[in-house]
Amino acid sequence: MKKLLYKEMKLSANPLSYCFIAFSAMTMIPRYPILVSSFFICLGIFHTYQQIREYDDITYTVMLPVKKQDVVTAKYLFVLFIESMAFILYTSLTIIRMKALGAAAPYAANPLMNANAAYLGYALIVFAAFNSIFLAGFFKTAYKIGKPFLIFCIVNFIIISVGEILHHLPGLGSLNDPSNLSIAQLVLFAIGVTVFLLCTCLSYQTSIKDFEVIDL
Repeated sequence: MKKLLYKEMKLSANPLSYCFIAFSAMTMIPRYPILVSSFFICLGIFHTYQQIREYDDITYTVMLPVKKQDVVTAKYLFVLFIESMAFILYTSLTIIRMKALGAAAPYAANPLMNANAAYLGYALIVFAAFNSIFLAGFFKTAYKIGKPFLIFCIVNFIIISVGEILHHLPGLGSLNDPSNLSIAQLVLFAIGVTVFLLCTCLSYQTSIKDFEVIDL
């Protein structure tokens, strides 16, 4: 598995998947819908799967002395690696923004989503949607990427819209506190972690079952 994952990261991966991790820095942009950055992280991964399809990487990988299940596992691990690197950057920049810049005027008076624990929870929900919609959709056929990515884009837009609206509702203003943690933020973060773990695990199991029956 180690060698197969190395192959995914060095041979199959499109460089944009790594470059687009830098969009995590959008976390620091004031008065901007910063959750859009999570879409760009997923878009970078999409470019890898586009390359996988064009180069017929699935057929090549299956011809190696590996199990079909291992093919799915390696590709999921690559996606999780990209998402983890982005999330680490999200977390680091969020801490900096809350602790050092939370009281700064552009952030304190920001009507859009601020970087805090709730923001990290939303980002995990976006990644969960990508894993359960796009990845699972890809492994149903091992070559179709347009439809599952389009569906993900629609769901992503809904998640971002909900995130931008929710903290404006009465009683939920603490979700957008730029410098202090709140119970509401922690609850949303916990929901994000739970949704991410459940959706990714279910997506992985579904992808293995679907890929096993595909006649390549």
